[in-house]
Amino acid sequence: MRLGWLGVFLSCILLSVQVNAGTWPQEARIPGGIAILEIPQRSESPPHVFFNNQRVYTVKKEGRWMAWVGIPLNQKLGKAEAFWRTREGDLPLTFNVADKAYPQQSLKVAPRQVNLSAEDLARVRREAPELSGAMNNFRPVILPLPALVKPLEGRHSSPFGFRRVFNGEARNPHSGLDLAAPQGTPIKAALPGRITAQNHYFFNGKTVVIDHGQGLTSMYCHLSAFANLKVGDEVEVGQFIGEVGTTGRSTGPHLHWTMSLNAARVDPELFLP
Repeated sequence: MRLGWLGVFLSCILLSVQVNAGTWPQEARIPGGIAILEIPQRSESPPHVFFNNQRVYTVKKEGRWMAWVGIPLNQKLGKAEAFWRTREGDLPLTFNVADKAYPQQSLKVAPRQVNLSAEDLARVRREAPELSGAMNNFRPVILPLPALVKPLEGRHSSPFGFRRVFNGEARNPHSGLDLAAPQGTPIKAALPGRITAQNHYFFNGKTVVIDHGQGLTSMYCHLSAFANLKVGDEVEVGQFIGEVGTTGRSTGPHLHWTMSLNAARVDPELFLP
């Protein structure tokens, strides 16, 4: 059946929307942000780019290779260098990291979750390698990334980067975005990928980690229940992965949502439209 000029026109519009609907983060060259760098490589194979000894996510857009460099919250300000590995050696990709004044937040939690007992400290140390391995893994697979789906609609109760003070004691800055929602609210996978961790951890409570390929991962914490999934399962964008809860170090029902690039926790809001 012939479409005619109108059908062809509409088909072109639809194709254009589909091609451009993929996830593309906002750039913010600050601690906790993302530097988007062009790689002058012309071959079809993905370039090998490294930052802070971690392999970096690369993607081709309009015929050009681009690197999404995650900048950790503890990154020094000023000049920073990623490296593009070539046959001739490592070539520097220089960019500047500007300052960002994140606010401070004071919270009251159970004393045992700040001053840990020997038993709790031993548990945290046992759990750390599992979480680190799930979040900081580089899986050299290129997944087509559709438009990111926000895990749930809820109030942004605690933004990324807050300097956290628990019971008057300073702790690491907030490495995710808290979305307040009623207990039991369904949580969706932000992007397609593979589950690399699903467990109940001391600080994070019931947690799911999804590997989206090339060092891009997401984490969902404080759940009350998991979906019928297990480590190694593939999930689609928007798929149900669990329910909102208040497990772990939490002051009320909410989702703590973390996004990570090249083992650096970055602001999830940079991935939102």
